[in-house]
Amino acid sequence: MIQTIKNEMQKVIVGQEELINGMLIALFSGGHIFVEGMPGLAKTTAINSLAQALGFSFKRVQFTPDLLPSDIT
Repeated sequence: MIQTIKNEMQKVIVGQEELINGMLIALFSGGHIFVEGMPGLAKTTAINSLAQALGFSFKRVQFTPDLLPSDIT
């Protein structure tokens, strides 16, 4: 099962094996995933590919200084 998810993600994400492995470790160990980095490193695409591989939907929240809790619901 894990290898199947990883294979699906690797169809979309190239050269980010450490990111993919970290995401899967966090997911299956019951942890949280916080991805940060410079623009253009496929962070959003990686999370989206994980959601698609699991059959989940994906929503993105852009954190800004004026973000309110009501903006997330």
